[in-house]
Amino acid sequence: MTPVQIKICGVTNPTDAKACVKLGAQMIGLNFYPQSPRCIQPNMARQIAETLPANIRAVGIFVDGNAEQIRRTANTAKVRCVQLHGNFSPETARELASEFHVIRAFSTHAGFRAEDVSLFPDCDVLIDAHHPDLRGGTGQTCNWPSARATLAFARFLILSGGLNAQNVGRAIKAVTPHAVDVCSGVEKAAGVKDHRAIEHFVAAVRRTERVADASSLQ
Repeated sequence: MTPVQIKICGVTNPTDAKACVKLGAQMIGLNFYPQSPRCIQPNMARQIAETLPANIRAVGIFVDGNAEQIRRTANTAKVRCVQLHGNFSPETARELASEFHVIRAFSTHAGFRAEDVSLFPDCDVLIDAHHPDLRGGTGQTCNWPSARATLAFARFLILSGGLNAQNVGRAIKAVTPHAVDVCSGVEKAAGVKDHRAIEHFVAAVRRTERVADASSLQ
């Protein structure tokens, strides 16, 4: 199978960012949502982004807001990828996609419809668990069948929501995403990454790929 990319979200300092890269992450999530315990200021995000190799993507996490606010924060933080949660129209996403790589986040709430992601053809898609108050980092698992259904409509699917080393293999088998996103599943505390847990998470992803590849040859 094609290697699954790994995104580690809620990184708050350069030391953890460097560990994520060393252990095998391809994307680092930097949270700008003021109500998140993992929220960081743009200047700190810039310090983190500047430590990353050129082939590692820094992703700015935004909840609501307008294109100009996001553009200003992202440029200050030196991130070229933005992840949009909340009330963002296709038009706003399209505007931002002319300057940034855009990830549009959806939650598998009761009214979620997989076909709605097709309204955002300029964006990658992230599917997360629904929480009435929080935006990511809840530790709750999303609806995997709903996530899998979005594959028909998304150019690139990132699976999020309650993933950890124990369940990510099952999640990959159930959804077959292009990437997986982990936050609380590799933490000692909110915003403090557990490097051993990251190592175990990455190993679980790669082990699932090896098993799938071996099965395809039989």
